[in-house]
Amino acid sequence: MKQLILKHCITLSFTLFTSCSTSQNISPTNNSALDKVSNSSIKTKNGALQTLLDDFLKNEWIPSFSKDKKIQTKYMEEVEMKENNGTISKKYVEKKDKPFTLQEYVDKREAYIKAHPSDYNRSNVHKLEMMPVIGTTKRR
Repeated sequence: MKQLILKHCITLSFTLFTSCSTSQNISPTNNSALDKVSNSSIKTKNGALQTLLDDFLKNEWIPSFSKDKKIQTKYMEEVEMKENNGTISKKYVEKKDKPFTLQEYVDKREAYIKAHPSDYNRSNVHKLEMMPVIGTTKRR
């Protein structure tokens, strides 16, 4: 009798577990009840800070060092691009299979600063230096 109960429990649990794993309603991607609570198929939009960062990288950061000869020879490779009118132009693009190094960032930052010289009168450092000092006491 004990063997019959044991065999019955094993076959029941085997049937239950194998049927749950192949059921379409149990799968998280097709579970409509789960989608009502937390829909994973909704595409989220980037926030304001991410949008500003993407715009800065696309419009200021990359163009400032992509024309620098030192950066082109050291970190970029020359690729021939075919344009719409049939002419072939050479363009420098980032190398795909290279590890990022801190020296690369320092070189690109140097090229960015050279391309965008700062104006001391409009800088935040000058604005902070011009602010009145609050709560200072002189020691005697």
